[in-house]
Amino acid sequence: MLDKIKFDENGLIPAIVQDADSGKVLMLAYMNEKALQKTLETKETWFYSRSRQELWHKGATSGNRQKVKQIAIDCDGDALLVTVEPLGPACHTGNETCFFQPVTNELDERRDVIHRLAKVIEDRRQHPVPNSYTNYLFDKGIDKVLKKVGEEASEVIIAAKNDDKAEIKWEIADLVYHTLVLMNMTGVSINDIKDVLYERHMKKKEENDE
Repeated sequence: MLDKIKFDENGLIPAIVQDADSGKVLMLAYMNEKALQKTLETKETWFYSRSRQELWHKGATSGNRQKVKQIAIDCDGDALLVTVEPLGPACHTGNETCFFQPVTNELDERRDVIHRLAKVIEDRRQHPVPNSYTNYLFDKGIDKVLKKVGEEASEVIIAAKNDDKAEIKWEIADLVYHTLVLMNMTGVSINDIKDVLYERHMKKKEENDE
């Protein structure tokens, strides 16, 4: 596949960097052949600075490195999509992504809300906020959270028995939130759940289709 890569007249190719979990586009940078090679060797992103005319290792100074999960070439071979696990903000401003200044506002912000909510819960654990319900749950401990998960599960069942779609959605949202708090307390990540679902359903389906 590397033979299909087309560097431009300056020996560069644009590299779009994407969060492997949320799918959010984090940044756009450029690679030359050496930067791409170091990226492949180290499994972390390396780029070529057009202004400084030198290689740079993302996060070498800030610590906000990016672990490479996949590199894909576009249909024309003149652009790369680098899917990563970010170890901190992608932007030098401290923002999660370099694309934080919307020109239009039609984008649906709900698409990665589960990951964003999980990050908020972790932030509350690390940096408690007065009168925060999440911090109230952390203070009360796992028994309180387990009780809430049980209560919300029961309320989902009642709403479903009543065939009340609005109530079902509300109660499932409550169940998801309290489950995310429980996951945080027990060290289970969203990716852990994705792995189980993939192994249990998608991988098994692929094996059965072979």
